[in-house]
Amino acid sequence: MLIPILYALWGCIPELASDCQDMTNASSTYLSLLIGAIVGGTVSWWIFKRQKMTSEKQDVAIKRIETLNENHERLLKRMEQIEKNHQKTLNAIYELSKKMEGSNEAGDEEPSAR
Repeated sequence: MLIPILYALWGCIPELASDCQDMTNASSTYLSLLIGAIVGGTVSWWIFKRQKMTSEKQDVAIKRIETLNENHERLLKRMEQIEKNHQKTLNAIYELSKKMEGSNEAGDEEPSAR
């Protein structure tokens, strides 16, 4: 039952029938197409798998970079706050220094005026 259907589709295939002398052009073409489809499918699957694996690794790397970027932003904000506090402290020290110099100059003038 199966052999007459294969003869109709593929022609004479010596591997399937013992009374064939040679493979026909049609069966050779179909066999080549089948082998090409199997090889092409295998190669396509392999390429897809490799690209998917690479894409997953890239996604992990991108998430890690985003996390590092967020940490970097928080660190920069903290540094900015520290710099503002540092500047306020320096300004306060400078004002105290000016007041102390002013009181020292005023204190130095009083004894000499006596």
